[in-house]
Amino acid sequence: MNENQQPIIIMREGTERETGKTAQRKNIMAAELVADVVKSTLGPKGMDKMLVDSMGDITVTNDGATILKDIDIDHPAAKMMIEVAKSQDKECGDGTTSAVILTGELLKRAETLLDQGIHPTIIAKGFKMALNEIREHAEDLSTNVTELDKGTLRNIAKTSMASKNASIETNILSDIVVEAVTSVVEKIDEEIKVNLDNIQIQKVHGQSISKSELINGLVIDKTKQHIDMPDIVKDARIAIINDEFDVKKTNVEAKIEIANPTELQDYLDKEEEMIRDMVGYVVDSGANVVLCQKGIDDLATHYFNKEGIFTVGRVNKKDIQRISKNTQGKIISRISEITGEDLGTAGMIEQKKIGDVEMIFITDCPESSAVSIILTGSTIHIVDELERGLHDALFVVKNALEDGKILPGGGAKFIYNAMMLRDFKLSISGREQLAIEEFANALEIIPKTLAENGGLDPIDIIMNLRKSQNKGDNTFGIDINDGKVKDMYQENIIEPIRVSNNAIEVATEAAIMILKIDDVIASKKMEMPQGGGQPPSPY
Repeated sequence: MNENQQPIIIMREGTERETGKTAQRKNIMAAELVADVVKSTLGPKGMDKMLVDSMGDITVTNDGATILKDIDIDHPAAKMMIEVAKSQDKECGDGTTSAVILTGELLKRAETLLDQGIHPTIIAKGFKMALNEIREHAEDLSTNVTELDKGTLRNIAKTSMASKNASIETNILSDIVVEAVTSVVEKIDEEIKVNLDNIQIQKVHGQSISKSELINGLVIDKTKQHIDMPDIVKDARIAIINDEFDVKKTNVEAKIEIANPTELQDYLDKEEEMIRDMVGYVVDSGANVVLCQKGIDDLATHYFNKEGIFTVGRVNKKDIQRISKNTQGKIISRISEITGEDLGTAGMIEQKKIGDVEMIFITDCPESSAVSIILTGSTIHIVDELERGLHDALFVVKNALEDGKILPGGGAKFIYNAMMLRDFKLSISGREQLAIEEFANALEIIPKTLAENGGLDPIDIIMNLRKSQNKGDNTFGIDINDGKVKDMYQENIIEPIRVSNNAIEVATEAAIMILKIDDVIASKKMEMPQGGGQPPSPY
């Protein structure tokens, strides 16, 4: 209001605004609802979700990141929960469901404090103090692991895949995962680094999961240009081309006028001569294999076939770059400039049939920094879910090697931190102590949810875990297979140190951000005019 009691409008008509406790409650409720969506998927006994998009395509998964990525969410606070999953997935590859569930539980616990009249900044301060205390003890319970501890690495992969469909053949797939990751390990300044881009996954449906295998080399989902070309080329000399085997087109509009049949034949002969020259450049270089990123004209294919040269066209850019790196060949952008020194080499290139799919295998490369996984399953939906499980397993084994430390699984880390915070709060005066207590209670949501999804009594499980912690059995967690509280290290239920620590980090940061929002201002959505076109100007 101004001095004449006239309202002053500073927002566009149709703008919606919610302030104070109303905004806080709605944000917390939205976050809790998102957490509830994925809650039933946590753990080895978690359930799957069927997602159907607007086109009718189906995705069946229990991967938290995939579920939240594919569902259509409109509420801004709920969208922030999706960012939690994305952040966890990008950093760790696993633990996305735990991070989202923990965020929702922290906000739920914060709401009880708001009901008691505690200010959001006090709650946020208490949460930060709890997080800092957990950081101080981040390596508690951890033990070391190296690339030589392949048995331990297999158990890490198995723990990750236990909640996925990949658990059906966990022994086979965990072996593949460990061999794949340890094959691409690099040591840079005494630090272990693993680039997962050096691991290809090629999916084939129509076969059992047990047919999955690891290939020490590259696999391209392409076939040779002509059926009469050889299926196998040994001692391959590879021309890697980023140019078209076709007559060049002008960049400007041009017209060729032909007055009689003789001129037409001359024009066609000239085109054929140009293509024959292109093939000749490759033949003169000594190449017996051509892998081209762009198209190969039928006439060029004919000449390559006459020369007995194995030729593949339309190879995607990423594969071309992998091939160049591993065969030590140069990517040629002008065919006329190719020489023998530019060629890559490989012990063998072979076209093989996997199930109903033909693929190109490149093996025995001079730079063996890439491996390929042939992932098989009975249906396309099963193979897609297997790939998601394999992605998580590859990531956690990578994290374990890079960090060199692992933690017990089964909720042991979370119950340990909860008990630790209850001791820590006694050293804190003021209302922050209440926030630290609620933070500790929130951490127990992970073992509690594992128990619920496994058909166990969560109260009994939590009490047994607390009892174990008080006795000094800090590495005890839940073995869902028999419903008992056990030493997770002895049961080989383990995970990288990065997964749970990062989940707690991102969950706390997101909860604090949502908690401190007391004003939500939403502009009116622009309406598209009937029949399409541009939306009306807001001015």
